[in-house]
Amino acid sequence: MKISVVIPTLNESDSITNTLKPLQAWRKRGHQVVLVDGGSTDDTANKAELLVDLVLHSEQGRALQMNTGAERAEGDVLLFLHADTIIADNADQLILNALNDRPWGRFNVAFSSSRFVFKIIAFLMNLKSCLSSVATGDQAIFVSKKLFEDVGRFPQQLLMEDIELSVALRRHARSVCLSQKVITSSRRWEKNGLIKTVLLMWLLRFAYFSGVSSTTLKRWYH
Repeated sequence: MKISVVIPTLNESDSITNTLKPLQAWRKRGHQVVLVDGGSTDDTANKAELLVDLVLHSEQGRALQMNTGAERAEGDVLLFLHADTIIADNADQLILNALNDRPWGRFNVAFSSSRFVFKIIAFLMNLKSCLSSVATGDQAIFVSKKLFEDVGRFPQQLLMEDIELSVALRRHARSVCLSQKVITSSRRWEKNGLIKTVLLMWLLRFAYFSGVSSTTLKRWYH
């Protein structure tokens, strides 16, 4: 089976090369890497050009960008990877093995910061995700292309598209929770303040399930 890795980007020049390096081993094994840029004003696309199989351009919006990449994906399996998240160079086999049991899943996440508090946050995120079968984009969601199409792809909303997709997918099957970790950047947490960011994430999740529009949530997020 062939995996298509779909990476949405927007001004990720500082991190994109590190994200793409482990995926070169995947490409050698026949998998595809698709980068979808949402209008970067830096040289993200130029840096990525030789390290991916396909560079696409779309309007800004993570859900829109990932759906655009999925449309051009050649693989039987889709892996949605954030541009600041690093996945192991041998994780493709873990995905293929996992899909023998269930049609979708995600990885455990760890933060790039070595501070102990981030280890606690990651542990709680992974535990909650596994118990609820709801994944965040930072956890590198993978899914059979057929099931992704069957549930209607990512909803065209500005935030929480990963949550909404997970809810749709778990109606078909609970997620596979891979203990292998992907490493996501802690830059936003450190820049905006740890406590402030945790409270904001809780507020956004509560507001979303209380019916607040994704447009309003996106404004709060920024």
